[in-house]
Amino acid sequence: MGCVELPVPEDSPFFVKDYSEYYKGRAYHERSLNSNGGWNMTSALSFINTPEHTFSKEIRSAVLIIHGEKAHSCYFSKEAYEDMITNSKYTKNKQLMIIPGAVHTDLYDNLNIIPFDQMEKFIKKHV
Repeated sequence: MGCVELPVPEDSPFFVKDYSEYYKGRAYHERSLNSNGGWNMTSALSFINTPEHTFSKEIRSAVLIIHGEKAHSCYFSKEAYEDMITNSKYTKNKQLMIIPGAVHTDLYDNLNIIPFDQMEKFIKKHV
């Protein structure tokens, strides 16, 4: 499957354009699964039966979740954070950081958007 070849069709969803422009453009690598046809129908089967949130309330370690506000998958981080802190006694070292205006791939390599100062502050306080 992989990303869509460039140029991405105009009628593609935004996240398809975003990922394709990243993996087929500025971050292209000949051995990258995302840059090429490395993904297939069975590549991610191990994730299908993974109940990601099942034990999140039991996480004692510090957790900093960082997500772009405009990322199509932002809902997942919000849900994961809520699951992690709701009815849990381990909430003091958990934080959800939503980066205003950022999309998913901005947090890969956009040094002007990645909140390094806030990450450092969290690590110094909780790790």
